[in-house]
Amino acid sequence: MAGAVAAGAVEALPGRELTASGAGPRRGRDRVREVREGLRGYGLIVAMWIRSTMTYRTSFALSAFGNAAITLLDFVAIFIMFSHVDVLGGFTLPEIALLYGSCSASLGLADLLMGNTDRIGARIRDGSLDTMLVRPVPVLAQVAADRFALRRLGRVMQGLGVLGWALWTLDVDWTAGKVLMVPVMIVAGAAIFAAVMVTGAAFQFVAGDAAEVQNSFTYGGCTMLQYPPTVFGKDLLRGVTFIVPLAFVNWLPALHVLGRPDPLGLPGWVAYLSPLVAFVVFLPASLAWRAGVRSYRSTGS
Repeated sequence: MAGAVAAGAVEALPGRELTASGAGPRRGRDRVREVREGLRGYGLIVAMWIRSTMTYRTSFALSAFGNAAITLLDFVAIFIMFSHVDVLGGFTLPEIALLYGSCSASLGLADLLMGNTDRIGARIRDGSLDTMLVRPVPVLAQVAADRFALRRLGRVMQGLGVLGWALWTLDVDWTAGKVLMVPVMIVAGAAIFAAVMVTGAAFQFVAGDAAEVQNSFTYGGCTMLQYPPTVFGKDLLRGVTFIVPLAFVNWLPALHVLGRPDPLGLPGWVAYLSPLVAFVVFLPASLAWRAGVRSYRSTGS
């Protein structure tokens, strides 16, 4: 019975009705309406959780500070390492701080907005996803906004702090393109990480619980991106450039800002493709998510 309700709910989601004539334009309008309703629903759920969080302001402040302090330990380890060496892979401490700060800020932003998608596996196992399917809000918006943790803002702030110190310390020949590259790099990097999170969540419809697989590409990928690409092998660099394009999160844009050549010999204009790459990556992620929701048949309880 629950499986039938869930299947029917999937078909009843906005934007899924079929039309005989004018299907293309109408389907496009339905998609736009679905996105608009999803954003509105996401905002309402997030606002509810923020109000709940700010009821205990001291607890929130301590949680955010603790979150920032714990994540900052990664950079402290790098800082201690540079007390024994002058360069790592040809990169100085401020240059690596640029990589660390940009990646940490991007992942923190993606984790703040979409990080709860890794809990989809638990909802699939206990059947609580059924309740989301019968609500007039896209499931992805509900999953991403559920238990919105404002304390994760601490990771974003500490990443921006390290990035600000790096930009202040570095001697960069600034141009208008390089100045614009910095905020675009952070936002596009967050979008790429978010696409990976959505893909990982979609995979959990098949695997049941693959949160750690998802985290290996997000948190693990960010740890890798905190270090210069020159310390890694060419095969790995090709993999994170052309297969899972994490290199567009910060490696390629940061190399352009620093005036350094790409280890793979890619032209400099490739660094400006991060927003396009984020959009392209989101297409298969969206299709995978829709396929996962359609395949869901509930727990039968």
